[in-house]
Amino acid sequence: MKTLEEKAKEIARLMEDGKGKDVRVLDISKLNSWTDYFVIVTVNSSTHWQGLYKDIKQYIKDNDLEIHVTNRKSPDGDDWNLIDLGPIVVHLMSEQARQFYDLEKLWFNGTVVEYN
Repeated sequence: MKTLEEKAKEIARLMEDGKGKDVRVLDISKLNSWTDYFVIVTVNSSTHWQGLYKDIKQYIKDNDLEIHVTNRKSPDGDDWNLIDLGPIVVHLMSEQARQFYDLEKLWFNGTVVEYN
């Protein structure tokens, strides 16, 4: 059985294969009680987001995960889309939202996980 870290790494590779940019995996398990990993990805457009979301849906179906919540953080849905898989939260963000919210800086005590 795969560990949560292995699943987070696989999701990151999947996002990179789907042309997601600047993909990062953060282990934040010691910093909170509601999730263990963030996978943060920059996307180009809503169409790009939809393609990556489709890939994530197939991955979770094949790997014993489930979507708890999918939120759009902006009215048009293009800036920040959050996919809550419980122990792994995937953030699909426009370049502007990624720079503005700077999750890596906000969660600076998290550990960057190498996935390649």
